[in-house]
Amino acid sequence: MKYLILIHSNPKSLALWETLTDEQRYAFGKGHMALTESLAESGELIVSEGLVDPALGKMVSVRNGETLTSDGPFAEVKEHLAGFYLVDVDSYERAVEIAARAPDASYGAVEVRPVLDMSTYDL
Repeated sequence: MKYLILIHSNPKSLALWETLTDEQRYAFGKGHMALTESLAESGELIVSEGLVDPALGKMVSVRNGETLTSDGPFAEVKEHLAGFYLVDVDSYERAVEIAARAPDASYGAVEVRPVLDMSTYDL
């Protein structure tokens, strides 16, 4: 089953990041690289990516057949998606185990959500 492991950022995690030494930041990045490599080797990783600042994104909508875009940030929210891992594993427990290995779990929380399996729907 596929699970999306979501890594969120917020003012508290950003403030904590500012207190880390260069060595700690390097270890944080190496931790993500090691997790990605481990999951790729085990065949459980589908894709993993970090995301840039939400201010660099665009919101897209279609109204009356016209595509409209607006620059970010999109809402007055304090939390944003900073990155993700999409994994294909045997159980929810395994997805949680992987999420606990994300460096971000040591500083805050990492969200695990099952991916909706559309193959079971008769469309």
